[in-house]
Amino acid sequence: MTAFAATIYRRLVVDDAIWVYASSSAAVLRLDGVSDSVLSAFPPKTGCTIEDGLALASASPHTADIPRGDIESTFRELVGLGLLRPVGEKLPPVATVPPMPYPLTTLVINVTNTCNLSCTYCYEYGEDKLADRERSDGSARRSAMTADTAIESIDFLFRESVGRPEITVTFFGGETLLNWAVIESAVTHARNKGRLENRKVNFSLTTNATLLTDRIIDFLTEHQFGINISIDGEEGDHDRHRKFKSGQGSYEVILPRVKALLAKNKAARGRPIGARVTLTRGTKDVRGLFRHLTEDLGFDEVGLAPVTAAKDRDYAFEPTDYHLLVDAFGSLANDYVDAAVTGKHHGFSNLSDLLRELHTGTNKAHPCGAGLGLLGVSTEGDLGLCHRFVESGEHEIGSIHSGIDNEKRTAFLEAGHISKRVDCHSCFARPICSGGCYHEAYVRTGDASAPNLHACDWIRAWADIGLKSYARIMERNPSWFDRHEVPT
Repeated sequence: MTAFAATIYRRLVVDDAIWVYASSSAAVLRLDGVSDSVLSAFPPKTGCTIEDGLALASASPHTADIPRGDIESTFRELVGLGLLRPVGEKLPPVATVPPMPYPLTTLVINVTNTCNLSCTYCYEYGEDKLADRERSDGSARRSAMTADTAIESIDFLFRESVGRPEITVTFFGGETLLNWAVIESAVTHARNKGRLENRKVNFSLTTNATLLTDRIIDFLTEHQFGINISIDGEEGDHDRHRKFKSGQGSYEVILPRVKALLAKNKAARGRPIGARVTLTRGTKDVRGLFRHLTEDLGFDEVGLAPVTAAKDRDYAFEPTDYHLLVDAFGSLANDYVDAAVTGKHHGFSNLSDLLRELHTGTNKAHPCGAGLGLLGVSTEGDLGLCHRFVESGEHEIGSIHSGIDNEKRTAFLEAGHISKRVDCHSCFARPICSGGCYHEAYVRTGDASAPNLHACDWIRAWADIGLKSYARIMERNPSWFDRHEVPT
């Protein structure tokens, strides 16, 4: 007789209700007692016969008064949902890398590779940098992009995004604002080209805020930029790592500039402005840090990211440190749920992103869009997998002048595909992680396609926080998720 087994899933009890996350389909489901009893009756991997499984399910206290026919019907429903499968069943082929050339949606333009700060943990200039500042002939690379190269980058994006009605240009560095004149030229060109082709162009940038002026702020708000400010919390936390080359902290310098930007943007009803926080070993009060940025300074959103660093750096998180993040993120998630059930905004963008992925059934074949819909471009026009790999010769995949090397692009995407990350195949969080950041993997292991096994416990704990938050909001205010519904 055919044996059936449970597929990989995560079972959680939230406020006395039973929820499961089905990894095969990325579905989040609320189970009644009968469904839970039937699912629990079929062991993973080895499984059991239908008859044995249903007999075990029938013996559960939850099914004492349930007709056998209803239990059998529940079994068929669980099979249909992919939570139960025949042992040894040949699975459908895994989705492959999309045909090339795959149209871009986003180009990250590194307008400069220099910075006026000297942040300890910087992945571009610090101990773990990948960028090579010299060409193969030993000459120095250009430190700032020219207006001609920026305009050619915009033209490249338009060519490589055929069929996309909406595209995004992201400006990056170094410190992005060091090359402000080129940003202005690129935006003007992109706006004009977008009007001619009847395509919407969105703009964003990341900055350390030290060079913000009233004129720049006016331009950013006028063109509705999405803005991320690199800031690590209150003065003490921020200045531990984010210093000028002289050793002076940067918090006091950026504070009035940040406040001016936030006030101007709010008055103009601009796009949300986010604080981008790098969490390092030694950051203690994450919840207080968050409240300072949102309540004291007025940021719309805060994104928190553990530092990307080799494991021997004194500011790097080690597996034994991640429980601190779990506690901090869990506390912020509780605040987020309390806000969501009353229909209020909460700026914890990490959780907003995760809840959107859970609600829409995101099931990633790759951890991010690097090499797919997104590429980075260097000051000289060389293309990298993303902004973090720009000027890393090993990860170059063409240039805006010669075009994309789609053979190298395909080889990278095939190597990083979830089907090749065997360690991930038994993990319930696979659909929302897919092995983790390529850049972090390269810094840690020297292989961008390797899964980030050092962070697995953290990722699974974070997935649990997201699933519990999803269940609590869905029970108490399901309409909150209407913002993620696609109009029919």
